Amino acid sequence: MLLPGLGAVSSTVIAGVLTARRTGETPIGSVSQMAHIRLGSRSEGRNPLIRDFVPLASLDDLVFGGWDPISANALEAARTAGVLEERDIGPISSALEGVVARDAVFDRDWVKNLDGFRVKEGATKADLAMALMDDIERFRVENDCDRLVMVWCGSTEAYHEPGEVHESVESFEQGLEHNHVEISPSQIYAYAALQSRVPYANGAPNLSCDLPCMLELADRNGVPIGGKDFKTGQTLMKTILAPGFKSRMLGLRGWYSTNILGNRDGEVLDDPESFRSKEVSKLGVLDRIFQPEEYPELYGNIDHVVRINYYPPRGDNKEGWDNIDIFGWMGYPMQIKVDFLCRDSILAAPLVLDLTLFFDLAARAGEKGVQEWLSFYFKSPQTADPALPPEHDIFIQQTKLKNTLREWMGEKPVTHSEVG
Repeated sequence: MLLPGLGAVSSTVIAGVLTARRTGETPIGSVSQMAHIRLGSRSEGRNPLIRDFVPLASLDDLVFGGWDPISANALEAARTAGVLEERDIGPISSALEGVVARDAVFDRDWVKNLDGFRVKEGATKADLAMALMDDIERFRVENDCDRLVMVWCGSTEAYHEPGEVHESVESFEQGLEHNHVEISPSQIYAYAALQSRVPYANGAPNLSCDLPCMLELADRNGVPIGGKDFKTGQTLMKTILAPGFKSRMLGLRGWYSTNILGNRDGEVLDDPESFRSKEVSKLGVLDRIFQPEEYPELYGNIDHVVRINYYPPRGDNKEGWDNIDIFGWMGYPMQIKVDFLCRDSILAAPLVLDLTLFFDLAARAGEKGVQEWLSFYFKSPQTADPALPPEHDIFIQQTKLKNTLREWMGEKPVTHSEVG
């Protein structure tokens, strides 16, 4: 498991896996480890755990590595982040300290509120990409790994639109050679992973593998990719609640969302350009679920507002507050208020584990390109056909994930139809 950005989320997932190995503690929140999957009709009574149904890698087989511009190892990252208490860190401190972060590809033009000092140097961005590929191969050899998966857990980069440099692998590689300003660090990581035949998942909202050049490279090299932006916290709640409102044909007039958080992510998002990347990711959810073009009288006039505020005392314990204005029979208004005092990295860690195991499974199954069946884990899912909009309804996403596993293993998809 290769993790660019060895910070709060990465150190938390590593600590959780190490603890599960040591104590047998249940990895709560991990679908791959805890969820059951129905096979056949309900009357058959076949309902195994997913991890017993499909040939996932064992937690005992996972090896961790990564890069970070600030933290030297996972122990330092865990203590700096303050997500976990010392009673959880202490028993695994030696193992955490052994997960050493390599110097990162970092550019402050893309993350203005951080100042990295453990940073790779190179004359060109092509040199930096080659250095990452060397790191990947060294990690593979030193740890005797059969397979690797890379999951981007780094900070949200400034918002940029794709340009000509992203149109093809050839133009991207020319851009690397000429230090093109529109090539970000996360794009260099994605390129290095795909050139190394390593599956790549993007856990942040910035442009990374959702570019024509990366789609071309993934197809050429036969590598699974996917993203973007881990679906945790407030957006998770939106993709749970919004399908419920729509299923009952309740109208929506407005949805106001605000967040306060004080971790490194909050500090980064305090910069307007980085916030814009996150805002675009968050705002697209409701429009796709409610389909205002199909239901204009219910969802054609929605005020959807998203705010994020950096508040250091909150640390990693993010608070997401929502005011939802709905209306029902004869147009009478109603309100719903949600105050979600969540732990950002605690929610994200099981997603990183699941994505690692499922992307590895996809690679072994011969899959390549965008893994749309894993949209369940992302705020702004990529689609296999870029011309199609993503599916945001978490219940449809869950069905797609499980049906994909069923079909790979020779089982029929479950449709819940009562037709005999």
